Amino acid sequence: MKRTTADRSLAAVAVLAVLALASCQPSPPQALGTVEWERITVPAPVAEPVLALEVREGQRVAAGDLLLRLDQTRQNARLEALRSQARRAREQLAELRAGPRSETIAQARARRDAARARLAEAEAQYRRAQSLTGRQLVSRADLDRARAARDGARAELEQAGQALLELEHGPRAEHLAQAEAALAAAEAEVTDQEALLAKLSPVAPRAGLVDSLPYKAGDQAPVGAPLAVLLVGEAPHARVYLPAALRARVAVGDRALVRVEGREEVYEGRLLMIRSQPSFTPYYALAGDDAERLSYLAEIQLGTEAATLPAGLPAQAEFPR
Repeated sequence: MKRTTADRSLAAVAVLAVLALASCQPSPPQALGTVEWERITVPAPVAEPVLALEVREGQRVAAGDLLLRLDQTRQNARLEALRSQARRAREQLAELRAGPRSETIAQARARRDAARARLAEAEAQYRRAQSLTGRQLVSRADLDRARAARDGARAELEQAGQALLELEHGPRAEHLAQAEAALAAAEAEVTDQEALLAKLSPVAPRAGLVDSLPYKAGDQAPVGAPLAVLLVGEAPHARVYLPAALRARVAVGDRALVRVEGREEVYEGRLLMIRSQPSFTPYYALAGDDAERLSYLAEIQLGTEAATLPAGLPAQAEFPR
């Protein structure tokens, strides 16, 4: 049987309808984002000028490689001052532990003997004044002066004797403890300054790629500013945003397939993290179609086969059931 023109027209319309229906079928939801590497920064410990850069952007470095050098003039001077203070505290403690010199003790003993002799003379003068006063040969005022001189000589002898005992007994335990604490504080400041000085020649904390060197030779970065930014790790991760329709279907640990712009390969990874709070919330309502506007930040760890991917490439992630 021959097909008429009308039959052929109806068949063409049916094919077009099928194709139109197929094109209207919703595509599987995808998570869009970018390829990222783990980033670490090397902050500026002090505000000192950059003397020289030892690496360049894009260079691979090993852990411990020197990245740059900061001016150490001012910090070196402070270190020497702190070391001098520590030496002074150390010598003061050694002096206390050694105790007084024998010559100093001999001088104190001589002062005590001299005070004892003056007391003997003062007592003799007082007794003589008493005798003369009884016979009314001297006045009462002279007797009072002799008594005061005797009492003063006794006080001088007591003072000299106590000073000699103090020297013979040596320093008190409390004074030694104070000197030891002062020395410990001075040495701690020296250690802290030495650690700070070592940071003026920052090195790579981990092996990686130098992504950025914000400051050049001659620049002076403020304290805490990043002197270098490194990309580290064995493989990158895809940082994507999960639409609301996809968020309820995936969980941490799920397998993911990631396509990267400019690469034909499909990279397999595992979902590492999903933020509980959405990254975008419409201001009007979260009901019906509006809820589909929500997106959740997630990270997908890729394998070592993706180690050559640069950071920042657009990525698309699918999660096969």
